[in-house]
Amino acid sequence: MNNKVIFLTTDSMGGGERELGTQLLETFLTLLKQRDREQLPAAIFCVNRGVLALTEQSFASLHLKELADLGIPVLACGTCVNYYGIQEQLVAGEVSSMGHFIELAARYEVMTLA
Repeated sequence: MNNKVIFLTTDSMGGGERELGTQLLETFLTLLKQRDREQLPAAIFCVNRGVLALTEQSFASLHLKELADLGIPVLACGTCVNYYGIQEQLVAGEVSSMGHFIELAARYEVMTLA
């Protein structure tokens, strides 16, 4: 995973039931943060509804904060943060830009979670 950037496009996982998708994302992030440092992703970049996973309304934010505390850049699309008006609600990650994502995508394989 250390050669990958996770592109998180929503605050749940999969296109089925929202409650199930939320649980699946939490499970994925829980298992991810338990991996050895060498097996963690190079970064996590959140776009669209993915930025909502960085707010206190999402339990995923706890796991994303722990990943950030481990030194994994957890980034939020600034345009998306502004669109949803959640700048003050972010409890994990930092605001970034699509330009930064393009730089990451040029260096690492992108794994999209939708």
